[in-house]
This record gives sequence, structure tokens and C-alpha cells, in this order.
Amino acid sequence: MWWLLLLIPAALVVFLAVIFIRAALFRPRPEEKRTPTAVTLDEEKMTRDMQELVRCKTVSYREKGLEDEAEFDKFKQTLEALYPAVHSTCEREFLGTRAILYRWKGKSDKDVTVLMSHFDVVPVNEDQWEKPAFDGLIENGELWGRGTLDTKVTLCSIMEAAEQLIGEGFVPENDIYFAFGGDEEIAGEGAPLIVEAFRQRGIHPALVVDEGGAVVEEIFPGVTQPCALIGIGEKGMMDIKMTVRSKGGHASSPPPHTPVGVLAKAVTKVENNPFKGSLSKPAAEMFDTLGRHSTFLYRLIFANLWCFKPVLDSMCKKSGGELNALMRTTCAFTMMKGGKASNVIPPEVSVYGNIRIMGGETPETVLQYLNETIGDSDVKIEKVHGQNPSPYSPTEGAGWDKVTGAIRETWPDALVSPYLMIACSDSRHYAGLADNVYRFSAMALSKEERGFIHGNNERIKLDTLHTAAKFYLRLIKSC
Repeated sequence: MWWLLLLIPAALVVFLAVIFIRAALFRPRPEEKRTPTAVTLDEEKMTRDMQELVRCKTVSYREKGLEDEAEFDKFKQTLEALYPAVHSTCEREFLGTRAILYRWKGKSDKDVTVLMSHFDVVPVNEDQWEKPAFDGLIENGELWGRGTLDTKVTLCSIMEAAEQLIGEGFVPENDIYFAFGGDEEIAGEGAPLIVEAFRQRGIHPALVVDEGGAVVEEIFPGVTQPCALIGIGEKGMMDIKMTVRSKGGHASSPPPHTPVGVLAKAVTKVENNPFKGSLSKPAAEMFDTLGRHSTFLYRLIFANLWCFKPVLDSMCKKSGGELNALMRTTCAFTMMKGGKASNVIPPEVSVYGNIRIMGGETPETVLQYLNETIGDSDVKIEKVHGQNPSPYSPTEGAGWDKVTGAIRETWPDALVSPYLMIACSDSRHYAGLADNVYRFSAMALSKEERGFIHGNNERIKLDTLHTAAKFYLRLIKSC
């Protein structure tokens, strides 16, 4: 017994020593310092061009009758008018009704780069905006309009960079393609058609860059520096419908549990029993990269996930939001349908959920978990549509180096880190065609600005707009 009494405190001392030593050694790795290459940009021209692009009301709807195809045609014509050098130098083709593919011939067609964006935007509740959503109004150094952040800024930046470089006589080392979709917001056919064209032509891009992470602050516990987050993969996505049916009846003599009550209980069970946490490759690399720049308390956790992973998991569950979404499959219930009168028990009620799926899971495993968690055969769960998570791209090699190099030159103070993109992008269609697919929106955005995406009063600072083009100028020169 006395040996046991000695062993317990000794083991505790060793344990504490190990975790404190590991935390003390968990310091930032040496980072390559880049001296920014000087790039010039006609900022006034870019501002005017962006205004013209915003004025094209390229709103996409799942109900095709609500779309104005003339506005999409106007957008294509506007591109041709604003960027004559690109259109005289690059090959252009239209795929389907919306997708635009440009080919800028380089000295070689071997290590092809694809720069992506989409020019359709989500609908607008204009009565809730402080400024008109499609006027391209500039006020206090900000350009207002739907699509300024998502993602006409990217398209404009790519085209401005190309227009300028072509005018300077620059020829890229390898072919560069500009792949612009006009139906990304409704998961349309544009990007798949472009990918299929590449596949049929035997083109396997060496680098693909699409929208995704950004340069953000206060996104990681204990880190005060801005962080440039590059999505090296994205979660899968699935919509589900949960339905409960009954015989209906008069509300004056209800059964013990109405269909609404049964469905409410099912929803509560799902929300109270989150999916199991897991540490994906992107999240693990993000914690390992940014955790080294955190405070000592957080370094204790991130340096010792072998024992503190449950603590991290608990933190994520309680906080919800982006950090939690990095750790597990999530389910957000978004729509409900029920009866048509307050005094009638509806014969059918349903609720819709949007699920973002972690790597290693599939729509089928998600449905199995939901059925087991709810445990009620009266609740019918069906998949509306869904897709698997994307593969993960490497965080080393030429493609990664080109993207991180351009970031470090453009935002020298930012910590560059991989991360898992929790939303979806058109780049998911490149799975199986390209290994180096990176998701980075070339903007420094505050939390408030990120909230403008798909929200009211979307707008972009002019400096943010111009800096995005400088990123693409540097990236294109390295390709």
C-alpha cells in the first residue's frame, strides 16, 4: 500500500512534467519570410470595373422562372468590354448556358493552373438594405452591392491581373485557365461541365484555386495575429427531410403526442446528441500550426491532444460555430412544414435539415446515426440530396508553395495555415482530376464583414478589393 501511495504522486508529477515540457517546446516553427515583390495596379480602373460587374443582376434561383437570363448575358458582354486584352489573347468558350472558360496559353501546357470564381449571386431582400444592392455605390471607401464579397471580387481580381500582365507582354510559364461558373449558388451544371471538358481533353491541373478561407482575426483561441486560412478540403453536404404522419383530427381532443410533438422530440434528440468529434487532417494541421502561436494555456491543450482531445471536443460542443464545425458533422434544422389551421391536427408534418459531413463519413452513415439517435420508427428520415466530403490536398509541394508564397508577399504579418472548409464550393468537382486544390478567398475580412456574405448590406472595402488583385498578380507570375 505504501508503494501505491508513493506511485500515485510520482505518476502525477511525471504527467505534469510531460505536458508542461511539451507545451514549452510547442513553439512556432521557422517560417519563410518573403520580401514582397512590387506590383502595380490601376486601382481606379479596377474600382470602376467592379462597379460595372456589380450592376449586372446575376441572381440565380432554383426556380428558373425567377432568373433574368438577360442579366447573365449582360455580364458576359461587360467582361468583353472591360477586358479587351484578355479577350484578344485568351481563348474563350461557353459551356452550357452559364459557364465561361478562358485559356491563357503559356510557354508549356504541362503544369496547368486553374483559377476559379463564380459570378452568380444569391437573392436580395432590398427593403432590408441600407443602400441599393445593384447600383455599385461607393461610400466611405466601401463599394456596396450583392456579390462584392461572394465572389465577383475574385473574378474581377483575376481579370484585372491578367489584363495588366498581358498589356505588359507577360507570358505565363504554363497554361492558365480561368473557370467561371454562373450557377454555383444553386449547385448547377457549370463547374461539372468545365471539369468534364478537362477530363475529355486529358488535362489534369497541377493547381486549382477557388474561393474558401480568408485572412481573418480572432478566429483561433489565444491567437492575436491575423491568420490566412487555406482550405485543403471541404466537408460533404446533405439535405434531409424528417416526416411524421398521422390520421389528423380535431385539436380539441388531441392524442398524447401530436405529430408536431413527435417531430419536435426528434429534433431535440439530434441537437442534444451531436455527432461524434473527430480530428481530420486539415483540423489537425491547423491546430498544430496556429496552436503554436497561442497562449500557454491553450498550448497545453494543443500540444497534448493525446490526452486533452476530450477537453477540446467539449470546448467545441459548447461554443458551436466555426470551431465546432471543424471537429464534427453538423446538422442545422432550417425549414418546417405543418398544418394549415390552428385547430386541426395536421396529417403530416416535416422538418428539413442541412448537414455538413466530416471526412470519413458518408450520407449513408449519417442517416444511420440519425435513425439510431432518434429511435422512433414513426419518424421517417430521407435524403433529399447529398455528396461526400472532398479529398484532402497536400500542404507541401509546388502548388502549395505558390499559393502560400503569394499570400506571404501580400499579407506579410499573417500566419498561413491549412484548414477544413465547412461550406461548399465548385472546387469539389475537381476531386479525382487534380490533387492540389486550394480554397482561399484573397481578402482580409473582419467577423462583421464575413457576416455580410449572403447577408444584408454586403460591401467591400476598396483597399480589400485592390489587395485581392495584387495577390493574383503575384500568384499568376509564379505559375
